[in-house]
Amino acid sequence: MAQNTWSFVQQGNSGIIPLELITLSPTLALMYDRPYVNPLKLPDGEPAWAGLWHFDTNTATPLRTITNTFCASGGFISNGTHVAVGGQPLDAIPGWGNATDGTMGIRLFGPCTSADGTGPGCTVFEDPATLHLVVTRWYPTAVRITDGSLFIMGGSDILTTFNAPDIAQNNYEFFPPRAGEEGTVRASKFLEDTLPANLFPRSMMLPSGHIFMIANNQSVIYDIETNTELMRLPELPNGVRIGVPFDGFAQLLPLSPPLYEPTVIACGGSNKPDTITLEEMSVNDVASTQCQRITLTAAGVAAGWEIDHLPEPRVMAETVILPSGDVYILNGAHSGYSGYPSVGDSGATGTNAANPATQGIMYKSTLPLGQRITQSGIPTSPIPRMYHSAATLTAKGNIMVAASNPHPFVLDADNNPNNLSFPSEYRVEYLSPDFITNNSPRPVISKSPTQLAFNAQGSITVTIPTSLAAGELQVSLMDMGFVTHGWHAGSRLVFLEHTLSGSTLTITAPPNGNIYPPGPAWIYVVADGVWSEGVQIMIGDGGNPPRPAQGVPFTITSL
Repeated sequence: MAQNTWSFVQQGNSGIIPLELITLSPTLALMYDRPYVNPLKLPDGEPAWAGLWHFDTNTATPLRTITNTFCASGGFISNGTHVAVGGQPLDAIPGWGNATDGTMGIRLFGPCTSADGTGPGCTVFEDPATLHLVVTRWYPTAVRITDGSLFIMGGSDILTTFNAPDIAQNNYEFFPPRAGEEGTVRASKFLEDTLPANLFPRSMMLPSGHIFMIANNQSVIYDIETNTELMRLPELPNGVRIGVPFDGFAQLLPLSPPLYEPTVIACGGSNKPDTITLEEMSVNDVASTQCQRITLTAAGVAAGWEIDHLPEPRVMAETVILPSGDVYILNGAHSGYSGYPSVGDSGATGTNAANPATQGIMYKSTLPLGQRITQSGIPTSPIPRMYHSAATLTAKGNIMVAASNPHPFVLDADNNPNNLSFPSEYRVEYLSPDFITNNSPRPVISKSPTQLAFNAQGSITVTIPTSLAAGELQVSLMDMGFVTHGWHAGSRLVFLEHTLSGSTLTITAPPNGNIYPPGPAWIYVVADGVWSEGVQIMIGDGGNPPRPAQGVPFTITSL
């Protein structure tokens, strides 16, 4: 397999700070910011804090929203609607847009099928009086689960660097609410025990249907159906913490048939104690290089966390899982913490962090320990991407990189750009492997199914270039996740079983919704490490959640 070399190119301005970024289609991405005096304006002249990014023109158009979307989470549900939940508690600030409290917000978008974003379903729907969460949530996490609904975890009532018992939402709820649980939440001992660093808990659904969560330096496997903690795992080694504000990253690695055994990495963050005070914290506190990995089977948990190291410290980094199964790590800083300026010496830089990490890192997920992590062929960006940066895979197969907003005020009191060490960023970049940059031969999908039932077979018409035909062939089913704050909630890659005969690629869908929860997905064909453009597909029957069990059972080795 050839080693890809990557490169950056800047194209366009986002008009808002897209600190929440979701790939919707080959032509559109959904962006959420906070109410602010952004250059992107609604037709009535009010500043927008939501918008659509157009991949074909590298321009943004505004979307009207009601509630404050800042620091929310979300995901797609089984019918293809995108749902954003939670947000910021602040009401409207004069001149910043007429937002209302967003902490109980539920925002529905789509399905939007028009290429230019002007058709039915291409607006944000909100009705705060009747459609809202059970409790207030700032910095929550949401992931789609087996029945196609969202499982929503944690958060806080108010803005804070560290969570605290009197403001924490140490509980769970569902959207749509589960029958018999309307208007109620489930208490979480795990979230209680991981205070004060449990905001945006890094969470993912396992092939067992259980939920794996990491917060602070602890992790748990939780059974949704019985509302039971099945297992607390060993703490992250050497005192490392990845929860907010220490802000390391976590990623579920690809699930492969026939066993779909789940492996998770958790990297970066800090080894400072969670009893540290804001006054004791510094923008120059060096982040951790530790990168640990665990397989969530009985044998894997018994073996414990396997420790590797990044080539440089990282805080506020994020991961983009690639169709090949490798993980591109980018953005963030080498020192400091997440959050708006609050640590002891943040006044000097106007941010909680320093020393921007401008070069990415590639994590080769299938290689042995000691060979997985490299910066070979990885470029440096001229744009620091610190707190509130974002990156997402696109249908074209490259990475959209945007945002950075480490200080709450983009403009000073005279409405001029703030003279800060790391100003807010509207510039958009694309990060591309050389086969895209050079327009080299790559697999081409010319025909594919738009919907596939669980455990069913479908046919894709694909052209594999002769130069790649001798290499390994993979078919990747992907959810790119809800991107915010260095965390891609719901990000998932499942390798599909397949056979190739001539130009006909016969694929088999995942056996059931535990492997890939019912809802929208992307398919990429990868030949010798080179991937096609992605095509959209609906997995499952496309109905409203909660969906009944679909597909067939299989041998479960994951916890």
